[in-house]
Amino acid sequence: PPHLRWWTMASEPPPAKKARVIEVEYQKPQVIAEIGCNHQGDKELAKELLKLAKDCGATVGKFQKRCPKELLTPEQYNAPHPVPHNSYGQTYGAHREFLELSIEDHKELQAHAKSIGIEYSCSVWDTTSAREIVSLNPKLIKVGSPSNQHWEMQTVLRDHYAGEVHISTGMTTKEEIERIVQFWEEGKGDAKNRVVLYNCTSGYPVKFEDVCMLEIRSLQEKYSHRVKAIGFSGHHLGLAIDIAAYALGAEWFERHFTKDRTMKGTDHAASLEPGGLGKLVRDLNATYKSMSYKKEEILEVEQEQRAKLKWGSYNKELLDGL
Repeated sequence: PPHLRWWTMASEPPPAKKARVIEVEYQKPQVIAEIGCNHQGDKELAKELLKLAKDCGATVGKFQKRCPKELLTPEQYNAPHPVPHNSYGQTYGAHREFLELSIEDHKELQAHAKSIGIEYSCSVWDTTSAREIVSLNPKLIKVGSPSNQHWEMQTVLRDHYAGEVHISTGMTTKEEIERIVQFWEEGKGDAKNRVVLYNCTSGYPVKFEDVCMLEIRSLQEKYSHRVKAIGFSGHHLGLAIDIAAYALGAEWFERHFTKDRTMKGTDHAASLEPGGLGKLVRDLNATYKSMSYKKEEILEVEQEQRAKLKWGSYNKELLDGL
């Protein structure tokens, strides 16, 4: 009836959205707390963030490693930070240098992570940083969207490291994604056992309509038989989108993580605080438990309710007498 329509008579109903059907084997969700540079160049804050991530139930606490003078052009290095109130230096290069932790610091963070029961990991942005983090031999190393066409750096990861390599596909064409997978299928890459591909939109934060969640389907269709797993790296607000990604079959989830979203720096505003990360882990694990078919037509939990509430059960004798 017209009075029950939730859209007005003057408007059209929203268009339906279609997703291709694909068989999914649901694995226990793995959550990466992307600390990145939210430690503000402070090793002790970095340790605190690892402990907070562990307490939230995250699988991995991840940082970032750059060699700014190798990564940036002289013009970029010497230019002012594009958002001055987030800057820790007079130039963008000085800002990046301030936020860098040494490889000795990363080694100490790795040891701290092990001592509290969380995996240490790091994103690498350049060849020097890749070599440094490879020397620590973490379980996994991340290649962010900006770096997924950096072949010299990825050669270090492919040929001189045997762990998993997780690769985001934000701001990346389908042709470039195919090139990534082909690269990791060559040499010592072993893509099927080492590579995790992440659906990602590179924005901070990302509007819901730009998340483009169904790209997970595209990655599954084309690469699920060629890589180890499909993940989702989100820069959106809230937690609902991650649950939808899991329902679609993503196994790994990466969210930026901070102690306080109001802290100085670029990534804090698009990060989860401990309360949010804890809820994300809780909700993903609850969703994992729910992904099953009924083991029997009437579950044990339903038996009492059926006897008490089901027409034809609680009043069977009465009905039989009619």
